Amino acid sequence: MSTTSNTTAPAVPVADWITIPDLYDDPFPIYRRLRAESPVAWVPAVNRYMVTSFDACHTIEQDQETYSANETDSLMKRAMGHSMLRKDDPEHEPERKSYGSVLRPKAIKETWTAIFEQNTQRYLDEIFETGPGADLHFGFAAPYAAENLRQIMGFRNATQQDMQRWSQTMIDGTGNYADDPDVWAKALASSQEVDAAIDDLMPHYRKHPDATLLSAVVNSDLPVEAIRANMKMTIGGGLNEPRDVLGTAVWALLANPDQLAETLEDPSRFQTAFDEAIRWVAPIGMYPRQTTREVELGGVLLPAGARLGVVLGAANRDPQQFEDPESFNMGREKKPHLAFGGGAHYCAGAWVAKASVASIALPALFKQLPGLRLSEDRPARAGGWVFRGMLDLPVTWNA
Repeated sequence: MSTTSNTTAPAVPVADWITIPDLYDDPFPIYRRLRAESPVAWVPAVNRYMVTSFDACHTIEQDQETYSANETDSLMKRAMGHSMLRKDDPEHEPERKSYGSVLRPKAIKETWTAIFEQNTQRYLDEIFETGPGADLHFGFAAPYAAENLRQIMGFRNATQQDMQRWSQTMIDGTGNYADDPDVWAKALASSQEVDAAIDDLMPHYRKHPDATLLSAVVNSDLPVEAIRANMKMTIGGGLNEPRDVLGTAVWALLANPDQLAETLEDPSRFQTAFDEAIRWVAPIGMYPRQTTREVELGGVLLPAGARLGVVLGAANRDPQQFEDPESFNMGREKKPHLAFGGGAHYCAGAWVAKASVASIALPALFKQLPGLRLSEDRPARAGGWVFRGMLDLPVTWNA
């Protein structure tokens, strides 16, 4: 690791050895080295300072005045529009409030739990039809998360396949640090499709309000551009987070049979499995911030306007916060993690993810697929760093 320096600040490490393909394949050895050498380092490959310690990431989460979400030249703004996720208070607050109670525990209990149960059975039935050797990621986790989200959001004029395509292409745009023009073209096409779908539905929800998210925001005081941007943001994170933590939790349990056996004896431990899985592999692995003033962070002096990557995937494996953090261990001491973010931008969909995955889908999978285990014919495979989850999860069971 080389360094640059000046006369007024500590040397700023430059991690010019990092490549985007290596981050995508397996970022965790990279994060270990960064934390050991400097928890804040300039990474030319991604054109920003990567912040990898728990303490530094937590500091950023709690101080939006110094570490602004409203980043200049934001990839997310380009891919999805200027959503609340890239705004600070006071601009952020009214947009967050427009979501109302749609994603809160009371609504989940009264409205969405029954839908999650129906969708669990629907996609389990499809897995049964495919038979042992099915890919649990593409055959269950992805359509399940997509259909749940489609119904919560109220996209009556779209399919779960549309939701998956929109989500993936726009998310690819938000993580397009390589500036691939094909990625931008697909993100733009999806963005335009979502705009058209929202415009088509707005008159309906003005006349027929209901429990959906689109109904809530359409009947708020938000301008249409804010509605469009926030719905795109929700299509992204609201699909990939439950999908990816579901796949990671299944993978981790199947790879740790002792912990799986304990969980099957006490199904309440599926909640613990969810929480440990989302710590172990944070589905949203990194998000940007930008400094509003000169500030010292992690032992280096950052200038005003510094572009940061807040690496939750690294913070959640910081040995200063978690003992033996590289392992999946449901018995570890319970400590706070950052997988859902924090502060004003704490994930609005956290309760939906916990209910749909931990309370409903995980117990049903292991109950209805007896002897569920990883396939011996094809290996399970994960990928990503800005967003990380399973790419292949072939499984078998006692048919």
